Amino acid sequence: MADEGRYDSRADTLIHSQRVGELMVEMIKELLDRSTAHDRSKTLPPEVDAFDAFTPRLKSSSYGSEEYRGFLAGMGEGLLHHYATNRHHPEHYVQGFSGMTLIDVVEMLADWKAATERHDDGDLRRSLEIQRERFAVSDQLMTILKNTAESFGWLPAEAG
Repeated sequence: MADEGRYDSRADTLIHSQRVGELMVEMIKELLDRSTAHDRSKTLPPEVDAFDAFTPRLKSSSYGSEEYRGFLAGMGEGLLHHYATNRHHPEHYVQGFSGMTLIDVVEMLADWKAATERHDDGDLRRSLEIQRERFAVSDQLMTILKNTAESFGWLPAEAG
């Protein structure tokens, strides 16, 4: 006996799959747009003068150290403008991480990784622990950030 009238889910599944792909492409496009525009505000006043003056100092300082925090404070209006203009920084939002989108977070993680490469003693694993405290990052979000970094090979092997 034939299975007349039996529902075949394949057509609906393929339509669903196509729709998921379309929605993912929207996010991918946003990521691509951000990848080509990331931190361009640093090349213009009022940011460029602050970054010209402090980037070499930041490179030789340890991320999160008192010296490093002093340099950030010294950047003044240039850094404040940078945070206000660039949504991949938790400082951009009054509510910090809670105001961010997943796209903001992806860009932020890539930014944090690249920033560690600009420091003489940069280490993403150490940086993430500093960020956890600095921004009160939840355990769940921190685990997701670490999982993502590990999946891309961005984290050094843990000692011990």
